[in-house]
Amino acid sequence: MMATKQSPAINQAQNLSVLQQFEPLVRLTPSRLSELASLCVIEDISKDLDPMRMNTHGTQSVYLVSGDLGVRYHDGTKVIIRAQTEASLHPVNAGQTPIQDSIALTPLQVIRIDTDLLDIMMTWDQLSGNDAAVGSTIKTSANANIRTQASWMSDTGIFSAAKLQNGVFSQLPPANIEQMFKRLQPIKVDADQIIIKQGAEGDYYYLIESGTATVTREKNGIQEHLAELNAGSAFGEEALVSDTKRNATITMKSAGELLRLNKTDFIELLKAPLINSISMAQAQQKVSAGAIWLDVRFPSEYQFDHIKQAVNAPLNELRNIAPSLDKKQTYIVYCQTGRRSAAAAFILAQYGVKAEVLEGGLRSEK
Repeated sequence: MMATKQSPAINQAQNLSVLQQFEPLVRLTPSRLSELASLCVIEDISKDLDPMRMNTHGTQSVYLVSGDLGVRYHDGTKVIIRAQTEASLHPVNAGQTPIQDSIALTPLQVIRIDTDLLDIMMTWDQLSGNDAAVGSTIKTSANANIRTQASWMSDTGIFSAAKLQNGVFSQLPPANIEQMFKRLQPIKVDADQIIIKQGAEGDYYYLIESGTATVTREKNGIQEHLAELNAGSAFGEEALVSDTKRNATITMKSAGELLRLNKTDFIELLKAPLINSISMAQAQQKVSAGAIWLDVRFPSEYQFDHIKQAVNAPLNELRNIAPSLDKKQTYIVYCQTGRRSAAAAFILAQYGVKAEVLEGGLRSEK
């Protein structure tokens, strides 16, 4: 078994300096490259070991930082790749011919990057414009600085690596991403400003670029505090997905900046590609193959009548439940009509949980 020793997480600035030597990493925006540097570890490989042995499926892009690496390809070709030469600018396993095996001809240092993550970063940076020469802010009529589209698409925590790889945005077709870039609108907000009012019609989907907000709901004349939202959080999707009125009030706790997408654009660019409805027959086939029924109605509804073996995860509690769900599992989400389950499926997508909606809900089977 290959024994390797990973260096302690060395200084992020050192990692950044190393990453800037490679293609296409150097093409990333500075903020995106800095984020990538925080996720990487330089790995020491002893002489005569095979650094590619644990990467048989090509899930990682492997860059040679130092040393000499001998590589044999499946077509029989053999080459020696030396660090800090033209041949080592790109991942050693990025060519069209698969690597059969490799050997460290000297002690090596390599850096491994998840290939899908790298591709996602490249896609988002290229679609957002990725133009370092463009100013980072623009002036509004109110003389307030708001960052340019290219800036907030690459710098904001809303589009961090983790969210791009596992959340809602990881599932969007590139064409939808590009259109979303064009249609999202940045707005400045003040402390104590009400963004969404309980009972109002749904009009926008919001992303918090900076600042914090509180979520409250009035019940029997009493305001209940439900949650606090921070930079990188999203809100407002439930009313848009289910075509119902707002079920809570969102108030800014501090001044900040939001990004918003109107209802029409939200449905076209986010809801349509993310929410997949299936028939009862299709759902039963998937459950037979291992999928899990998820009932998002209130516990009282679930207790009165539910599909056998279904798990109850009420829509109003779903954000607390979602992190504990198995991301490798598929969930068939249902409610009475399909409206609440559609909203639930979108929420689950934000947590990287795979979910499909029972078309028409339980009512369609009666």
